[in-house]
Amino acid sequence: MTLRLLKSFALSVDHKRVPLSSSAQRLLAFLALQDMPRTRTYVAGMLWPDVTASRANANLRSSLWRATRTGHQVIDASTQELAIARHIDVDIHAAATRAHQLLDMAHPCDDILTAQTRADLSSDLLPEWSENEWVLIEQEQYHELRLYALEAMTERLTAAGRHGEAVASGLAAVRAEPLRESAHRVLITAHLAAGNRGAALRQFEQCRRVLLDELGLEPSQALRSLVPSHPPHPPAPEGAAPQKAPQKPRRVMVRRPASDVLVEGAGGR
Repeated sequence: MTLRLLKSFALSVDHKRVPLSSSAQRLLAFLALQDMPRTRTYVAGMLWPDVTASRANANLRSSLWRATRTGHQVIDASTQELAIARHIDVDIHAAATRAHQLLDMAHPCDDILTAQTRADLSSDLLPEWSENEWVLIEQEQYHELRLYALEAMTERLTAAGRHGEAVASGLAAVRAEPLRESAHRVLITAHLAAGNRGAALRQFEQCRRVLLDELGLEPSQALRSLVPSHPPHPPAPEGAAPQKAPQKPRRVMVRRPASDVLVEGAGGR
C-alpha cells in the first residue's frame, strides 16, 4: 500500500486508488507526516483547533470510522494513541531521505541521481491543502529541503559530467524559487560546464531581470563573476540624468584657397 502526498493526496493498493472521505484523508496525511504515534488528544487538537475539545474528539472518532470503511488497515489505533499503519509506504518519507543524502557531500550517492528523485524534489507537499496551519508548516519545511537538495543534485550531476541532467535539476530549482540566486548559480555553472556560454548568459540575464523587477536588486558579484564576458550593470544614482551616447565628429566640406577642389574634414574651422 502506498500513500502519495507530493502534488496531491492518493492512497493506492496495487496501483488501484482507494477512495477516502476528506476528513479521513486529512487524518491519514497528518499521521503520515508525524511519522510517529501521537495521542488522540493531540491529533484532535491539531486537526480541529477552532472547536471545543469534545467536538474535536467527536470529529476524530468520525474520521477514524470513515478510514476503517476502506476495508484496509490504514491506521494503527490504541485507546490512547494513533499512528499510520507501518506497512504503508509514504512518498515524502523516501523523498526526504534522498534529499538528506544529497546534502551530505561527504558521501557518494550516484544511485539516487535519477529522474525519479528529481521528480519528487520538484513537487510540493499537498499544494491544495494550504488552509490548515499544520499543513503550512510541513509545506514550508519540505519546500526548503527540496530546494537545497535540487541544488546539491545539480552540483553532483555537473561534477559527474552528466550535463543534461544537471541542467534539468537546475531548472527545477529555479522554477521552484525564481528569486533564489543560488539556484541560478548552479544552473549557470551547469551550462558553462557543458560549454554552453550562450545559455549561461541567458540564464544570468533572466536572473538579473527577475531580481530587478521583484526586489530592485542587482545579482551579486559572485554570480556576475561566473559570466566574465558580461559587463556589470550598476544601477544609476537616483535622480541622475541618463548618459547620452558619444556623438561622432561632424563631417563638413572645406574649400582650399588655391583651388576649387572640395575636400572632407572633421570639425569646424
